[in-house]
Amino acid sequence: MSDITESPALQALVADGTLDDAVAAAVDTPRAATEGDAMGGERQPIRPSVLKAAQLARDAEAHARDRQHVKGKLTARERLDLLLDTGTFEEIGRFSGGDINAGHAGAAVITGFGEVHGRRVAVYAQDFSVRGGTLGVAEGRKICRLMDQALTLRIPIVALIDSGGARIQEGVAALTQYGRIFRKTCDASGAVPQISLILGPCAGGAVYCPALTDLIVMTRENSNMFVTGPDVIKAATGESISMDDLGGGAVHSTMSGVAHYLGADEADAIDYARTVLAYLPSNADEQPPTYMYMATRADREVARRLASIVPDNDRQPYDVLDVIRCVVDYGEFVQVHELFAPSAVVGFACIDGHPVGIVANQPNVNAGGLDVDSSEKVARFVRLCDAFNLPVVTLVDTPGYKPGAEQEHAGIIRRGAKVIYAYANAQVPLVTIVLRKAYGGAYIVMGSKSIGADLNYAWPAAQIAVLGATGAVNIIHRKDLQKAKDAGADVDAVRAKYAAEYERTTVNANLSMETGQIDAMIDPEQTRDTLIEGLRLLRGKRRARRAGRHHGNQPL
Repeated sequence: MSDITESPALQALVADGTLDDAVAAAVDTPRAATEGDAMGGERQPIRPSVLKAAQLARDAEAHARDRQHVKGKLTARERLDLLLDTGTFEEIGRFSGGDINAGHAGAAVITGFGEVHGRRVAVYAQDFSVRGGTLGVAEGRKICRLMDQALTLRIPIVALIDSGGARIQEGVAALTQYGRIFRKTCDASGAVPQISLILGPCAGGAVYCPALTDLIVMTRENSNMFVTGPDVIKAATGESISMDDLGGGAVHSTMSGVAHYLGADEADAIDYARTVLAYLPSNADEQPPTYMYMATRADREVARRLASIVPDNDRQPYDVLDVIRCVVDYGEFVQVHELFAPSAVVGFACIDGHPVGIVANQPNVNAGGLDVDSSEKVARFVRLCDAFNLPVVTLVDTPGYKPGAEQEHAGIIRRGAKVIYAYANAQVPLVTIVLRKAYGGAYIVMGSKSIGADLNYAWPAAQIAVLGATGAVNIIHRKDLQKAKDAGADVDAVRAKYAAEYERTTVNANLSMETGQIDAMIDPEQTRDTLIEGLRLLRGKRRARRAGRHHGNQPL
């Protein structure tokens, strides 16, 4: 850290416990406490103001540890140490917003730059030990200045949130700073990656700062987000509810979908943010980082496992994560929204050393059908990948959209359309593989050729149709089945005969290949090699500017 408080002379005073004595001497005799006194008279005097600043910095961190550790929380600087590569943090405006002579160390937020996996990032960490981490004019200016610099440098922005919200004492001036942060967050959206870690309270208008960012990470304990708190709710509605039940990490990771990851503790949450940054480029104009990968004999053994993962019975569930781990490098897959809308799976992985986004239906949950929540989950992730140049690999096994009045009333039309908009507007490489079922509208929206995918493949047992065989037969041969019933024939046998004929002529992937909607049929064990070759072919794909409009009107 490049800071006067970290100079060797001051560190020597801190190490031998004489800093307080030096400060006291400086107050009594301004030129008495000198670096020459501490270092044998070899250097220039340390100014009293510098000694006072160093004492304030030391005492502020000691105060923060006393306040945070008893709650099971880390201090803002301890969090930065976990997030950033060792020794890379460069703080900006350490004492900005403070009053050194009056004994105030600075604002309730720490801002600066550091490195994650050797790449530069901008960070700000709210300090709950200073005025409850509340945001006032000084804090807003520090954050906005950091964001301006991050956009100029084209580097990611990571926010560590632990705040009581707007500083009431500063009134509308504090609220104005939130408005400025909102605007700058929107300016940065899609330009540089933005990650928010909620490591304490985040309430009121403050929740919209992280809500506008790309990813939100929360912790199981101490982490809360809500627009109106329990006290306000009780006063307004009479409902009693705890902070955790209202807006804790578990609630937002499983029910609302606000949080993209639930950390077991602060260290786990911060490690997840570091991991995600390893897959993303520094900005939208760069390609994601690449990593060395050496194929081994184990790859062939893993590939052979694919043939036995998906059951022949199209109604039998399986875990699509087993498929994903067989096609990505080292079986490493970083899920996003793991606990929310589990009928769809999305996340980051590498294929042949190149980061990609994976989207898949999960047959283990509701047969992999799309509903309102999984539709938004998929759409948001595809948009994220498209913003930051990550190819999207889609693994399809879905019977369609989830039926029912509940889904219709929840807006399956409006919210399901978001998947269409995301895929249709994506300009990164899109590769889709139909593993088993792909029926109706869900087949179209899940990265089909007609919606814009570049390469589409199918496994031999793939079933692609408007409806499954049984459902289609019940409609197409309704009169024939009624006649068989009236004649006393075995209706189930007749239905099975028609279903077998429908599967032979319509449901299998042959018709899709004949019409060019599927480029090739592949054996399951060819999947990884096919993806490697397909993504290598598409590596030169670049965005094309859409002319003639300001922007589209995405269903929201």
